[in-house]
Amino acid sequence: MPAPGESSPTGVPDNGTGGARWSRPLSGGGMLRRLRAAARRVDRATPDSRERAIDGLRALAICAVFTGHWLVSALVVWEGGELGINSPLRYMPELSPISWLFSLLALFFLVGGYVGARGLDRSRRRGHGDRSWLRGRVHRLARPVLLVSAVWGLVMVTLVPLGVPWQTVRSGAMLTVQPMWFVLVFLAVTLLTPCLVAADRRWGLRAALPAPLLVAVVDLLRYGPWEQSVPSWIGLLNVIPAWMFCYQLGIAWERGRLGRAAVAVLVIGGAAGLALLVTSLGYPASTVGIPGTERTNSHPPSLFVPVLAMVQIGIAVLLRDRVERLLRRPLLWAGVASLNAVALTVFCWHQSALTLVSAVGAVWGVLPGLTAVPADPWWILARVAWLAVFAAVLVPLVLLFRRFEGQWRTTVLASWPARTGVGAFAAAYAGVMLAEL
Repeated sequence: MPAPGESSPTGVPDNGTGGARWSRPLSGGGMLRRLRAAARRVDRATPDSRERAIDGLRALAICAVFTGHWLVSALVVWEGGELGINSPLRYMPELSPISWLFSLLALFFLVGGYVGARGLDRSRRRGHGDRSWLRGRVHRLARPVLLVSAVWGLVMVTLVPLGVPWQTVRSGAMLTVQPMWFVLVFLAVTLLTPCLVAADRRWGLRAALPAPLLVAVVDLLRYGPWEQSVPSWIGLLNVIPAWMFCYQLGIAWERGRLGRAAVAVLVIGGAAGLALLVTSLGYPASTVGIPGTERTNSHPPSLFVPVLAMVQIGIAVLLRDRVERLLRRPLLWAGVASLNAVALTVFCWHQSALTLVSAVGAVWGVLPGLTAVPADPWWILARVAWLAVFAAVLVPLVLLFRRFEGQWRTTVLASWPARTGVGAFAAAYAGVMLAEL
């Protein structure tokens, strides 16, 4: 079974309950009529056993991620003409709680655990070893990351000698690499799937408790009385358990363990925990890092991440049946299926679309909502208008690179020289980014 965001052999991502078939691209007159007809074909080809709500939650998470990044990440023109990274949350911190609505990666890990548990079971029933299943997950998750890294490595070694300011190239490269941690962490947690499934089988919901407890202990060391005596890197210990908590809950959900009582504990306990962390314990209200601030909830994750995830996951479980009914509408379902088929490509390239638009806009100078300093609410209003431009640029990028989510042996990267080039440029990109941290 494909990993979350991966296409099934029929073209629509598999959530462990079957697949559906893509229609051919639409063209010519009567676009709306053709679109509805194509959506009905996708709907009819989808097995009744398919759990559409699972795909819907994944699509919602991806949409929230790229929309949120486009709203809070800005490339502004500096005095020397270069582009530098900025954020409206630096100037308007009162907007920070809004970031909670767009930081839905917990749902992606939740769905990942749900799908991973089901996929591993199916693989075992077919007589395949766990190693074979895990190898497939690694390949499917790594390909899009390697490709976008290679392209940015090529960009860095070509644009700077052509006279593009290094600061501009660096800013775009940094914006692109920042979300990449997610895929790497998701990959690491996915590799733990057999162990996490075994833990769920033995301890049930209690298997999810050690992860947030470990995060709390690390946070106590980071921000407690021993803050000055512990190394700064200790926060990195939170990276895996903070998100593994969501993945483990996804496994529990697939096993039918998230009943009403468990959901109530998640929502009420998470809401109370958020209030305590933000109002009394000094945690930032923003889910994302803000340039110029010392403390962040996301890089590396703090206890804020699993606590917010509790609320989001509880609400998602409560709304599952409603989402399932909603996605019985052919047009909505076709859109969700289409987005899921290219989820990782969208994730990997959405910040490149922002960078490209900003770089072109900088030719005309300081543009409201784009390259201007995001210092007032008017910038936010103007930014909303730019979202459509970012999306318009992202679409051709996705159409160009989506084919590389699948097997490379059917693409121009089938040869070893091509793959060696991808590896070399990706390594160059990774090396430069690590040096800049």
